[in-house]
Amino acid sequence: PDRRARDLRVREMAPFANHVTREILGHRRRVHSVAWNCAGRKLASASVDTTARVYDVERGGVHSGRDVELKGHGDSVDQVAWDPVSPDRLATISADKTLRLWDVRSGGSPIATINLGDENINLSWTKDGSQIAVGNRNDLFHFIDAKTHKVTHTTSKFPYQVNGACWNETGDEFVVTTADGFAQVLSFPDLKPLRQMRGHTSSVYAMALDKVNDRWAFGGADAGVSVWDHHDSVCVGVVDRLNAPVRAVAFSHDGKFLASGGDDPVIDVADADVDGGATFSAVTQIQLKSVLHVSSMAWSPTHHVLAFGGNP
Repeated sequence: PDRRARDLRVREMAPFANHVTREILGHRRRVHSVAWNCAGRKLASASVDTTARVYDVERGGVHSGRDVELKGHGDSVDQVAWDPVSPDRLATISADKTLRLWDVRSGGSPIATINLGDENINLSWTKDGSQIAVGNRNDLFHFIDAKTHKVTHTTSKFPYQVNGACWNETGDEFVVTTADGFAQVLSFPDLKPLRQMRGHTSSVYAMALDKVNDRWAFGGADAGVSVWDHHDSVCVGVVDRLNAPVRAVAFSHDGKFLASGGDDPVIDVADADVDGGATFSAVTQIQLKSVLHVSSMAWSPTHHVLAFGGNP
């Protein structure tokens, strides 16, 4: 039985033995954010060049000439995120103080523009696509109804610097990462503090939810990655192979792999498979070439294909 289990693990890791990296050209400057649509057939990116782009992707391949450039922002586009229930709708936020909603079937112009009054830095959708949260540099959040495009609630300023935010899978909790080395879990919609996940010595830059096993991963300025059980807020693993700030983390669609990257010249891919013990040992390290520093990464929701973008 032990040998069969080891053989199975070898086969599961096999896709990374001879991984291939392919560069997608499109933006003229740094890529801040990448995201897959819910079907895994379109990949979006957001850039300092004031545009977002959507690429037609099939099983890791890019069909030349079928990408759409999304124009309208007047400053750096800092985040892009797809509607979780629509393969065609997505949102972008920008330093131009707006949230814009797009439908790629309508071409490269936004279907809605919401002025939010300050420079926006983080963006998240509820699982059912009904609400959008946008955080800004003043450490407050706007919550927007995705159908009416109206702001339904604006918070007061948080008592700490907020770097990122995301709802949990059931939508009754809202998790924010901070510059003080912890992630704060808040009830939703009343945003009352519930518990903290404190695993870093300095700013927490990155966060990712494992939807299969209900775990969070956080990456920080201390070059570490911590993995936490959501319900118990207990640290269940760490990745400590990187040497520079970690700015992006991502779980694969099946929860078996955890990718981490940032200012190092590599992306670390760790074994996060709960059935295999989730050792978080290295599966492979992807050497960076055209991208020198990673700002964002995202796994396909259907395949073991990892997209990443950053500073060329």
